[in-house]
Amino acid sequence: MTQKTYEPEVLASHNRRPRMVRRPFEIIGANKRAYVAISTMAYGLVAVGFLVGIMFPELSRAQAQTQQTDGTADLITSLLSNPWLLAVVIFAVNIGRLSALTIVLPSLVVPFLGLPLFAYWSFMTGVTIAPTTDMAWVALIPHSLTVVIELQAYILLLLGVYLLGRSSMWPRSADAITHRRGYLSGLQMLGWLALPALVLLVIGALYESFSLLYLVHPLSLWLL
Repeated sequence: MTQKTYEPEVLASHNRRPRMVRRPFEIIGANKRAYVAISTMAYGLVAVGFLVGIMFPELSRAQAQTQQTDGTADLITSLLSNPWLLAVVIFAVNIGRLSALTIVLPSLVVPFLGLPLFAYWSFMTGVTIAPTTDMAWVALIPHSLTVVIELQAYILLLLGVYLLGRSSMWPRSADAITHRRGYLSGLQMLGWLALPALVLLVIGALYESFSLLYLVHPLSLWLL
């Protein structure tokens, strides 16, 4: 019987794949309290904003009017016939405007800045999705899962920027000696957490796009 041998590149590939899956969960497990606190903040503020939108429907209508004015609603409507293209647009917005501009890039310059910026976004998102019509209530049924998926992606990024800020300001928390090494260590953890966040954003964009086309209308015919 001959022993099967592998090239170094093949062995490296086999070792790398499990680590890409395992390492983000190790980071989350080592920082459970921060993960739970950030999750509670994100989901909690959306819930609070949702209740405020229900209690004061004029706020929710104002947010909807803003989307009409800036062209967001018209863009979504124009792409409903092409769910794949709509998914690409949704993914681009979630990556660019929210993940990069709201969470990650500000935190690279000012430690923890992405946390309060996202907190405001969470509250306003809750206000925005608060339904003011029967059709909006129906649309909320499938859209609730979109909110859960996408929020979970942002929570992973928020945990990453929290760890980045903590390790850069207090290097010993990341077993580093200098602030520079602490910053690099935090940046590495952010990168690991960005991998599952990216996967969740892809799933969320696809689900949101296809649910708008194939779930909302049938549900409205059934429930209204």
